[in-house]
Amino acid sequence: MMYVQGFVVAVPAANKEAYRKHAADAVGVFKEFGATRMVEAWGDDVPDGKVTDFKGAVKAKPDEVIVFSWLEYPSKDVADAANEKMMSDPRMKEMGTNMPFDGQRMIYGGFSSIVDEGARGKMGYTDGMLVPVPTQSKAAYREFAAEHAVLCKEHGALRIVDAWGDDVPDGKVTDYKGAVKATGDEAIVYSWIEWPSKEVRDAAWAKMMEDPRMRDRPMPFDGKRLVHGGFAPILDA
Repeated sequence: MMYVQGFVVAVPAANKEAYRKHAADAVGVFKEFGATRMVEAWGDDVPDGKVTDFKGAVKAKPDEVIVFSWLEYPSKDVADAANEKMMSDPRMKEMGTNMPFDGQRMIYGGFSSIVDEGARGKMGYTDGMLVPVPTQSKAAYREFAAEHAVLCKEHGALRIVDAWGDDVPDGKVTDYKGAVKATGDEAIVYSWIEWPSKEVRDAAWAKMMEDPRMRDRPMPFDGKRLVHGGFAPILDA
């Protein structure tokens, strides 16, 4: 089962190229330790929310942009082994001392895929989402997400992934639980939709919002606390 390490980062807009280079320099190390894919996606359509949003999730400042980022691994075992190696690798230590963003506000966690539909490959745009789901509703959420994936693919999505929180630590400044105001009986889902382009994505959402299969379905989670946004990839390796 694919395992995902998901990150949300607040990066000064002026540091976009420095951030891209910082991430690109790390790709080789992550691949060496077993990652199969690394994606960094720059905030493009990240709305303010009434209850929760990406900016609040990482306490973003006015001059900062949200980055939605993830690593894919073949399994949790491979991801755990990679983490162990990284903790003692001098290359990672050096990268950690030269980060073009505030690492204290970065949120991260490990997630096990429960829905993974579509072909893996390059994409032109992604929707990123964080969802608080009652733990007892895991099966209902998986069914909901699988049906949603079918709808997205009908309208041009390349791939849809929903990954259930497995190792989601509490943070001192920010964390996933705070991002979605999770209650004690809720798990965090890290989810994304890959599209060929922003244009295809925008057209798809306009159609899906009018589709009764989308509009009339009950959601097994509190949609008011779902965090979402649109992101353009700056690295996909």
